[in-house]
Amino acid sequence: MSFDWSFFFKNLFTPSGPFLQGLALTVIVSIVAMAGALVVGLLIALMRRSEITPLRVVASFYIWLIRGTPLLVQLVIIYTGLAAANVVRFQDGEIGGILIKAAVQAAIVGLIINESAYISEIIRAGLDSVPVGQHEAAATLGMSGLSAMRWIILPQALRLMVPPLGNSFNGLMKSTSILSIIGVSEMFLVAQSISAASFKTFEIFAAVALYYLALTTIWTIIQAMIERRLNAAVGIDAKVSSWQRLFGGRRGATLQPTSSPIGDLV
Repeated sequence: MSFDWSFFFKNLFTPSGPFLQGLALTVIVSIVAMAGALVVGLLIALMRRSEITPLRVVASFYIWLIRGTPLLVQLVIIYTGLAAANVVRFQDGEIGGILIKAAVQAAIVGLIINESAYISEIIRAGLDSVPVGQHEAAATLGMSGLSAMRWIILPQALRLMVPPLGNSFNGLMKSTSILSIIGVSEMFLVAQSISAASFKTFEIFAAVALYYLALTTIWTIIQAMIERRLNAAVGIDAKVSSWQRLFGGRRGATLQPTSSPIGDLV
């Protein structure tokens, strides 16, 4: 059996309508799930750092449970297990005239729950990296804990969070291929259908692999731009091209004299 190059290039450069819909669904689910995971992850991280013991216990248990079980198992439990137990049954619905299938809803919820457990630890580590003196200085200026977090702590921690958060989003996009197990018609499931109809498994999945590679490459370039912008905002000279970000060869960053957020306020 030889590799069918014409079939491969056809699906790579002129994919079918269902394949493009699967590609679009992959991107949309990834973005929505990441946005939700950031919100939930931030809440879990703040609970983990809280002085209230029950909140810390709940957050720690959540992280332990979700990080200790596979995403595949979580998806099956959320979509079929909860319905079988008459706890939650996802149903097709519309938002703004757009039909959102039950499986897609369950997939987004599952990805948010899974990813938020990892993101919460990234956020917690980023917040802990900010010197305690910044908290004390904000309190000295009469700022509330919420205001200090919003204007002083988060802006400083964000620069350190971006690289691992970007990597998490890359992983999330690739994890959408698992959603086929609950019937979500994302790119991987559509490719399986094409493979079953054409018996050209290697050709279609080679094309799919390149599409995933293109998605993660585009995001890596965007991530590099975000990192450069945040570094420049705090006076760090890190002239790293997108090519260097993708394939290495990174030069060391140079910290330039700059004022701290607290210094800007006083």
